[in-house]
Amino acid sequence: MTKHELPEGMVRATGTTGTHEGYMPGFGNDFETEALPGALPQGMNSPQKCNYGLYGEQLSGTAFTAHPPERTWTYRIRPSVKHSTRYTRIELPYWKTAPHTPEGVTSLGQYRWDPVEPTGDDLTWLSGMRTMTTAGDVNTQVGMAAHVYLVTASMEDSYFYSADSELLVVPQQGRLRFATELGIIDVEPQEIAIIPRGLVYRVEVLEGPCRGFVCENYGQKFELPARGPIGANALANPRDFKAPVAAFEDREVPSTLTIKWCGEFHETKIAQSPLDVVAWHGNYAPYKYDLKTYCPVGAILFDHPDPSIFTVLTAPSGVPGTANIDFVLFRDRWMVAEDTFRPPWYHKNIMSELMGNIHGQYDAKPQGFVPGGMSLHNMMLPHGPDKQAFEGASNANLGPVKLENTMSFMFETRFPQRLTEFAGREAPLQDDYIDCWDSLEKKFDGTPGRK
Repeated sequence: MTKHELPEGMVRATGTTGTHEGYMPGFGNDFETEALPGALPQGMNSPQKCNYGLYGEQLSGTAFTAHPPERTWTYRIRPSVKHSTRYTRIELPYWKTAPHTPEGVTSLGQYRWDPVEPTGDDLTWLSGMRTMTTAGDVNTQVGMAAHVYLVTASMEDSYFYSADSELLVVPQQGRLRFATELGIIDVEPQEIAIIPRGLVYRVEVLEGPCRGFVCENYGQKFELPARGPIGANALANPRDFKAPVAAFEDREVPSTLTIKWCGEFHETKIAQSPLDVVAWHGNYAPYKYDLKTYCPVGAILFDHPDPSIFTVLTAPSGVPGTANIDFVLFRDRWMVAEDTFRPPWYHKNIMSELMGNIHGQYDAKPQGFVPGGMSLHNMMLPHGPDKQAFEGASNANLGPVKLENTMSFMFETRFPQRLTEFAGREAPLQDDYIDCWDSLEKKFDGTPGRK
């Protein structure tokens, strides 16, 4: 399937104002889009009769009284209750949900993993999900989970939604299509996708095998960070986020819908595709974002800023200034600070930091942190550059240097991240990672004035 080719039987909107190749720009906008002319009511949400014999239905992403409310009105061939019958509990043994504390697995430590490789089996979005860490409690809607996905096969007449969480998808290898109720999103490495809680979708392989990372957000949804003194521009600009135009399927074929609810998986058998939304309007929608459009800011005189200055998206908590999750990006950028140790400094952090490498080399760990790999530095555990990075940065000629061929990210949370059994026993853990600091030397010299 080519980049813009639609699945057989799917109809997509054309000519919607402001669209570009099937997308509408803006973050948090009130969008409107229709795949058939006149399918979208004007001036009201719930007419007595909708055009084309459609059903009006609202998908709410917040409580009705939240400010601002997040909701989308859909106009669909069947109401969602026709895509929901009796449920059967199923097991997806590698997808774990907080609270989760497996016996015999130690989460206290500095950990790093090589890339997880797919097995010889066909792996779909559901069977190929591998949870690495969990944090918080899904039942109280706080915290997160970090996953690696391995996808080699498309979901055939199979659909999914999570009642637990919003998903932030970070591709590292291959190309995926998310065919959602509200339209189609195609993603590839150096892009991300955001799939809202409660939205039904099917995942297809456009170019495989596919591997990447997922941040499963149990709490308040991701939003753009407050820029504060940075001002109105730079970082992630709202116009670079793309929401899909309406697209629908009118296919009567035996299908399976799987739902994740309070950490449990259930499936129901239905007689048609649930992707039958012909038109929609609202501000609760999936997005894609090209990470190459992220405009970093940093120190232009001296000192290395906190990594929070590279925040792309943040999911707030009830504590001001302390995120449930921050999604932080370390991409190509100029380093110009004078008389400064330029890589990230040694530190202990109240936040827990899970990093992944999308491509290239990370400046604080030039060896061992390879594309597709991950690392975990849990709350209040010290970490920082290895000896090679420390010596290089301490003795470098501090002219302007551009970091190139680099893109790593961090899922940072206020909660401790617990390793799963897969992360502790099956994933390719680098047992010698902790040794990367062994060769750091004592350099202390009490002579006055000596550096």
